[in-house]
Amino acid sequence: MAKEKYKPLSFSTTMRNPNRIADFLKCLIPFEGMLLTKDVIGNVVRKVIREKIYRPNYIGKKLELSDIYQSEDEYFSEDQLEDIISHSPQKHKESGFDAGWPSRFDTWYKLPMEFGFVKYAMDSKIEISATGHMLVDAVNETPINEQKIQNIFLNSLVKYQTHNPYRKNKSDNVPLVLLLQVLQMLHDNDSDSTGVFRQELGFFICWTNNDAKALYDTIMMFREKYSFRHYTDELVYDECLRIMHYTSVKDKNYIKKEKVTGEAIDEYIRKMRSTGLISLRGNGRFIDFNKLEIKKIEYVLNEYATYTLFSNKTAYFEYMGNIDPTIMEIQTDESVDLDYIRQKTLLEYAKKYDKQSIFIELRNVCYKKESKDPVFRVISEPARFEFLTSISLLQNFKEIKVLPNYAIDDGGPPTCTASGGKADIVCTDGNSQELVEVTLMCGRQQVNNEMLPISRHLSEAKKDNENTIAIFVAPRIHEDVRRYIGFIKFTEELEIKAFDINEFMDELNNYASFRNMISDL
Repeated sequence: MAKEKYKPLSFSTTMRNPNRIADFLKCLIPFEGMLLTKDVIGNVVRKVIREKIYRPNYIGKKLELSDIYQSEDEYFSEDQLEDIISHSPQKHKESGFDAGWPSRFDTWYKLPMEFGFVKYAMDSKIEISATGHMLVDAVNETPINEQKIQNIFLNSLVKYQTHNPYRKNKSDNVPLVLLLQVLQMLHDNDSDSTGVFRQELGFFICWTNNDAKALYDTIMMFREKYSFRHYTDELVYDECLRIMHYTSVKDKNYIKKEKVTGEAIDEYIRKMRSTGLISLRGNGRFIDFNKLEIKKIEYVLNEYATYTLFSNKTAYFEYMGNIDPTIMEIQTDESVDLDYIRQKTLLEYAKKYDKQSIFIELRNVCYKKESKDPVFRVISEPARFEFLTSISLLQNFKEIKVLPNYAIDDGGPPTCTASGGKADIVCTDGNSQELVEVTLMCGRQQVNNEMLPISRHLSEAKKDNENTIAIFVAPRIHEDVRRYIGFIKFTEELEIKAFDINEFMDELNNYASFRNMISDL
């Protein structure tokens, strides 16, 4: 058996979006209770590729397959799936699994297993936990139940152990609890603290034990020695190596600098923010408590400061897979004026970025391209689309008031999309009102998932303000949406305008008034 070593905390980048974990779980649910065999893995692989959750490179080499992949209304046939799989050898080997697709399967489901959503091993029964089913159910709700999803990930991450039975890592702590404990110490020392500096997160990723006071002392000594403006990746990397007791050239080859100063930090922030407890500060340079969730933070610090270390996989799965009902019940602080925070943040971002920069970010999120911005890149894509659209509207139409409904942390950036029963964004312009709805969906489901709720929102809004119309924006507009818009205008006199993202940005450029833009269409 290989000797355990101290390793940096590593969350799979395959599973950046919580909804993506749910999508993978959906493909596994039909096989729940079955023994995991090569044949079952083969069937799961077909389902994952058919649902377009994973894209082998071979798809891009054939125009016919690429076109089907790009379409949300077409699916690969069984023959096409066999063609894709046979021409996509996975040069990949995971412990306990044969090289190739079986190991790729383990790569997909390893993080969901560590989070307690699923348990599997070759020739053993596939088990999906109560929290795994709850996550799938929350994503299947119309609209998606974002608040429940946050609570499910909080339930997992307050328990998640670096030294869990699925990881050969000598480090021993609960990353989320360790972060909250250090943040509490920073605030106890300085009531004006803005939290942990982004580069300091490398220390959390490499911390070897659960001694939060020692980590706090390390951060304070590092700050005293260098100050924020003198931090460099090299200095942080050297400190990370010291933390893990690595000093030799061989050690530096084992722990790459990029592993603790690059993408690992982005992924750490995404996972911690998926709980709803963490806010961004200073344009993404710091992370801190989300004070809107202070009751949950206090509960976590009181109830999860100590933990039992699990070496048995079954016991760990049962611990992780059970829901803590208190986490689900504690409510967000509603005494704060959230609309004021949203407005203040939108104004700050509208001033900080020029219009073209926001247009580029809109194209990035619509065309699934990576953002380089330290704030935008750690916001989930659907919520990011709502945020960017709100910023762009405010930048281009000075006379309107933009009121988005996405959930926020106490600093103003979104934590998840607008909840059901509300328009994504409400714009007011004198006596006029526009409901703006955005989605990253591009297929036929735009009608059921978007057009029907938009019609309900618009019908309700017109009762209070007859001069109300709705705007729908997506990367691409499905032809069924155009038909539905014509139908709903004829039958119910509801006015809905649909734009693909390029049309929308062109219209923003061509008009100084939102109302004039709509009137000319």
